Amino acid sequence: MGRPPALPVEDKVWIVLQVLAGSMSAAEAARRNSVSGQTISTWKRQFVEGGTAALAGDRHDPLRHVQQLTREVRQLKIALGEAHVEIRKLRRSPAHRRTGRAARTAARHARRGSNASR
Repeated sequence: MGRPPALPVEDKVWIVLQVLAGSMSAAEAARRNSVSGQTISTWKRQFVEGGTAALAGDRHDPLRHVQQLTREVRQLKIALGEAHVEIRKLRRSPAHRRTGRAARTAARHARRGSNASR
């Protein structure tokens, strides 16, 4: 005989709240939902320790997640700063100025040429 299908998180929360409120015993909850008393105890412990997220199996550490995001933001700031410096260097280079001016001149001539052919 196989394992019964997993209960939805909402059902687990309802069962745990009923047991915590004293509306039904852990043994009664286990019997009604075809799970073991140990399972009910585990759900209660998980719920008290981590709320609904713990029963859903989401066991990531919020502090670790914040630290990871902080590291990522720091790395992105460094990359953004480096890209900004490179752009400023390129814009100030004589080659960029010539290319920019030449491109503007070519575009202006192209517009004049297309207007003259009309």
